[in-house]
Amino acid sequence: LSATFYPKSSQTPGDLIEIFRNVYEHWAVYVGDGYVVHLLGPDERPSTKSDTINLPMGKNNILKQKLLEVVSTDEWHINNKLDQEKQPRPAHIIVDQANKLVGTTRSYNVVEYNCEHFATELRYGDAESQQVRLMETKPENVEDALKIGLGVTGVSLALGAVIVALLVWKTNQSTSN
Repeated sequence: LSATFYPKSSQTPGDLIEIFRNVYEHWAVYVGDGYVVHLLGPDERPSTKSDTINLPMGKNNILKQKLLEVVSTDEWHINNKLDQEKQPRPAHIIVDQANKLVGTTRSYNVVEYNCEHFATELRYGDAESQQVRLMETKPENVEDALKIGLGVTGVSLALGAVIVALLVWKTNQSTSN
């Protein structure tokens, strides 16, 4: 599955916007006039700038905000990644549905329904997360990461135990002399 990237100035209503955060990608749907609609996770906070569409905090996790505020200093691209596999819905339907959802709450689950699921559901009518799908189709990726993590942890614990044992031995040697 290959992604198609477009120049940043060419976004049109209904496009998927992929934002590269430090350790994950955040997804939004462009709805026109410089705005996106996106699903926030439980630990994410909306922009606090004055031209953000204001909503009561804590209740609403589907927000409409200025694209450049959501992006901040992060890299981003238009990425209508499933267009070769699925027929996008008409732009006016995507935008209308996105705007109707603004101010509402959706359950958020990193694996079952995240911002990527939300964005692809709006564009294609089918919620999908390529990141989750990759983990489902290649479970060895998760298994390998777990093995590496456990291996590093095990080595660290063993090294710590050796250091403690040496310190205890040295202390015992010093007190017995």
